[in-house]
Amino acid sequence: MTALVRRLLVVLVRILVGARSEWRGCAHDASRRIYFANHGSHFDTIAVMAALPWPVRRLTHPVAARDYWGASQMRRFIAEKCLRAVLIDRKPKPGSQPLAPLERLLEQGKSILIFPEGTRATDDEIAPFRSGIFRLACQFPDVELVPVYLDNLKRVLPKGSMLIVPITCTARFGAPLRVEPGEGKAAFLERARDAIVALAGGGVARA
Repeated sequence: MTALVRRLLVVLVRILVGARSEWRGCAHDASRRIYFANHGSHFDTIAVMAALPWPVRRLTHPVAARDYWGASQMRRFIAEKCLRAVLIDRKPKPGSQPLAPLERLLEQGKSILIFPEGTRATDDEIAPFRSGIFRLACQFPDVELVPVYLDNLKRVLPKGSMLIVPITCTARFGAPLRVEPGEGKAAFLERARDAIVALAGGGVARA
């Protein structure tokens, strides 16, 4: 039953917003990857997952905010059962290990989808990235980090709105990144953010 609901959800999203994919800097591949995207709508996670081809989607687990997706039984069902998402705390307690579930998935050969801004943007500006993506990149240096730019989703479900507006959305996938030898956290986070900015402008930032 859950698998059927999952497929129906993907079909519904494709009808509502199109959820088109453009692979500009790499080909879709079922190998282990860390996908990272800009964040402008609660629809982001669903749209990226719907844009991924089935062989990739079935091995990819998105990261979702526990305070939103765990706030009701329906949201938790969609996140955990339909999207196979990992719920994490955006404001973890001191001493906790919020990245541990993601590390376990990568160790198992799975891919993950994260939103390094940490929260939805209120304008068209892509916010500075938080450090989690750098920690994962350093811990798994052989894993490709693929930037994803989501176009139009802020107009589908704007922040503060519950009304879904049918409109075509595109997920652009760029060239994979890795941490360069000797590259510091600040430099890497800026380079990763620049990769998504380049996709927003229609280009492809090369690693």
